[in-house]
Amino acid sequence: MAAPEAETVAAIRRALDTIGDPCSVAQGTPMGLDEMGLVEAVELGPDGHVEIRLRLTSPSCMMGGFFKVEAERALASIPEVESIGVSSDLGLDWTPAMMSASARRRRRRALLARFGEDSKAGAALVAGS
Repeated sequence: MAAPEAETVAAIRRALDTIGDPCSVAQGTPMGLDEMGLVEAVELGPDGHVEIRLRLTSPSCMMGGFFKVEAERALASIPEVESIGVSSDLGLDWTPAMMSASARRRRRRALLARFGEDSKAGAALVAGS
Protein backbone atom coordinates (compact mmCIF):
# COMPACT_ATOMS: atom_id res chain seq x y z
CA MET A 1 0.00 0.00 0.00
CA ALA A 2 1.33 3.45 -0.91
CA ALA A 3 2.11 5.97 1.80
CA PRO A 4 -0.42 8.80 2.22
CA GLU A 5 2.12 11.33 0.93
CA ALA A 6 2.74 9.27 -2.23
CA GLU A 7 -1.01 8.96 -2.76
CA THR A 8 -1.42 12.73 -2.43
CA VAL A 9 1.43 13.43 -4.87
CA ALA A 10 -0.16 10.96 -7.33
CA ALA A 11 -3.50 12.79 -6.93
CA ILE A 12 -1.73 16.11 -7.56
CA ARG A 13 -0.13 14.75 -10.74
CA ARG A 14 -3.51 13.42 -11.94
CA ALA A 15 -5.04 16.85 -11.29
CA LEU A 16 -2.23 18.54 -13.23
CA ASP A 17 -2.96 16.16 -16.10
CA THR A 18 -6.45 17.66 -16.36
CA ILE A 19 -4.79 20.88 -17.55
CA GLY A 20 -4.37 20.67 -21.29
CA ASP A 21 -1.10 21.87 -22.75
CA PRO A 22 -2.32 24.53 -25.23
CA CYS A 23 0.25 23.60 -27.90
CA SER A 24 -0.69 19.92 -27.86
CA VAL A 25 -4.38 20.85 -27.95
CA ALA A 26 -3.76 23.14 -30.94
CA GLN A 27 -1.88 20.33 -32.73
CA GLY A 28 -4.85 17.98 -32.31
CA THR A 29 -3.30 15.65 -29.72
CA PRO A 30 -4.39 17.04 -26.34
CA MET A 31 -2.04 16.15 -23.49
CA GLY A 32 -2.10 16.99 -19.81
CA LEU A 33 0.83 18.73 -18.15
CA ASP A 34 2.22 15.60 -16.51
CA GLU A 35 1.98 13.29 -19.52
CA MET A 36 3.48 16.07 -21.66
CA GLY A 37 6.54 15.94 -19.39
CA LEU A 38 6.06 19.49 -18.16
CA VAL A 39 5.87 18.61 -14.45
CA GLU A 40 9.47 18.55 -13.31
CA ALA A 41 8.73 18.05 -9.61
CA VAL A 42 5.94 18.00 -7.04
CA GLU A 43 6.96 18.53 -3.43
CA LEU A 44 4.42 18.16 -0.63
CA GLY A 45 5.33 19.66 2.73
CA PRO A 46 4.03 18.40 6.08
CA ASP A 47 1.93 21.56 6.38
CA GLY A 48 0.07 20.84 3.11
CA HIS A 49 2.08 23.32 1.05
CA VAL A 50 2.73 22.04 -2.47
CA GLU A 51 5.57 23.29 -4.64
CA ILE A 52 5.25 22.49 -8.32
CA ARG A 53 8.14 23.02 -10.72
CA LEU A 54 7.17 23.10 -14.37
CA ARG A 55 9.22 22.89 -17.53
CA LEU A 56 8.23 25.06 -20.45
CA THR A 57 8.62 23.68 -23.96
CA SER A 58 10.56 26.69 -25.25
CA PRO A 59 11.93 30.06 -24.13
CA SER A 60 9.10 31.76 -26.05
CA CYS A 61 6.34 29.87 -24.19
CA MET A 62 4.04 32.36 -22.51
CA MET A 63 1.87 29.83 -20.66
CA GLY A 64 3.55 30.00 -17.23
CA GLY A 65 0.87 32.29 -15.79
CA PHE A 66 -1.94 30.19 -17.29
CA PHE A 67 -0.40 27.01 -15.85
CA LYS A 68 -0.14 28.62 -12.38
CA VAL A 69 -3.78 29.72 -12.33
CA GLU A 70 -5.00 26.38 -13.67
CA ALA A 71 -2.84 24.40 -11.21
CA GLU A 72 -4.33 26.37 -8.30
CA ARG A 73 -7.83 25.65 -9.63
CA ALA A 74 -7.16 21.94 -10.26
CA LEU A 75 -5.55 21.30 -6.86
CA ALA A 76 -8.19 23.18 -4.84
CA SER A 77 -10.30 20.01 -4.53
CA ILE A 78 -7.51 17.91 -2.97
CA PRO A 79 -8.11 18.04 0.82
CA GLU A 80 -4.44 17.58 1.78
CA VAL A 81 -3.39 20.65 -0.24
CA GLU A 82 -3.38 23.83 1.87
CA SER A 83 -1.34 26.16 -0.34
CA ILE A 84 0.36 26.02 -3.71
CA GLY A 85 3.49 27.49 -5.24
CA VAL A 86 4.17 27.12 -8.95
CA SER A 87 7.41 28.00 -10.67
CA SER A 88 8.63 27.36 -14.18
CA ASP A 89 11.99 27.16 -15.87
CA LEU A 90 13.21 29.13 -18.87
CA GLY A 91 12.11 26.54 -21.43
CA LEU A 92 15.59 25.39 -22.32
CA ASP A 93 15.63 21.69 -21.40
CA TRP A 94 12.29 20.11 -22.41
CA THR A 95 12.36 17.50 -25.19
CA PRO A 96 9.63 15.25 -26.64
CA ALA A 97 11.39 12.31 -24.97
CA MET A 98 10.04 13.68 -21.65
CA MET A 99 6.47 12.88 -22.71
CA SER A 100 4.92 9.71 -21.31
CA ALA A 101 5.15 6.66 -23.57
CA SER A 102 1.38 6.67 -24.14
CA ALA A 103 1.44 10.37 -25.08
CA ARG A 104 4.26 9.75 -27.57
CA ARG A 105 2.27 6.90 -29.14
CA ARG A 106 -0.87 9.07 -29.44
CA ARG A 107 1.18 11.90 -30.95
CA ARG A 108 2.83 9.52 -33.43
CA ARG A 109 -0.57 8.07 -34.50
CA ALA A 110 -1.99 11.57 -34.94
CA LEU A 111 0.98 12.69 -37.04
CA LEU A 112 0.81 9.56 -39.20
CA ALA A 113 -2.92 10.11 -39.70
CA ARG A 114 -2.26 13.71 -40.68
CA PHE A 115 0.72 13.17 -42.97
CA GLY A 116 0.49 9.50 -43.95
CA GLU A 117 3.29 6.95 -43.96
CA ASP A 118 4.11 7.73 -47.59
CA SER A 119 5.00 11.36 -46.90
CA LYS A 120 8.51 12.44 -45.94
CA ALA A 121 7.32 13.28 -42.40
CA GLY A 122 5.45 9.97 -42.11
CA ALA A 123 8.47 8.01 -43.34
CA ALA A 124 10.62 9.72 -40.70
CA LEU A 125 8.09 8.77 -38.00
CA VAL A 126 8.02 5.13 -39.15
CA ALA A 127 11.83 5.00 -39.30
CA GLY A 128 12.03 6.40 -35.76
CA SER A 129 9.77 3.67 -34.33
